[in-house]
Amino acid sequence: MSLDVSPALLAQAERGEVDEAAFVDCVKNSLPYAWEMVSSLVARLQVDGGDFADNQTPPPDEQARGQLLRALASDAIRGALERHFGVRLAFQNCHRVAVFPLDASVDERLERFTSVRGQLLNQSPVLRDC
Repeated sequence: MSLDVSPALLAQAERGEVDEAAFVDCVKNSLPYAWEMVSSLVARLQVDGGDFADNQTPPPDEQARGQLLRALASDAIRGALERHFGVRLAFQNCHRVAVFPLDASVDERLERFTSVRGQLLNQSPVLRDC
């Protein structure tokens, strides 16, 4: 799934610097499932507190899964989302999205989540085709 880039935003990119708020809006409109996933996790983290908030429910369909992959595999999109929401994002198994606060006190937990061991422990035969 590609981003649905407006002619105005494309023209801006062709001229040089792009307004990040306009880019974030493009992501929000192009990848609504991914946007909702990240924004709901950020809200949960803000309400519940703790080291992180994550989603462990697979997307409802391949289009939604594709949106998560597109949002979190793209350095530009992922970075823009992190800056917009003021969090660090982590990703496992093409659906387990986690948001971590920008607080050094959770660095160890983030390292565990993104470690090789963390990835291996999050495996399941159900997820082989994700």
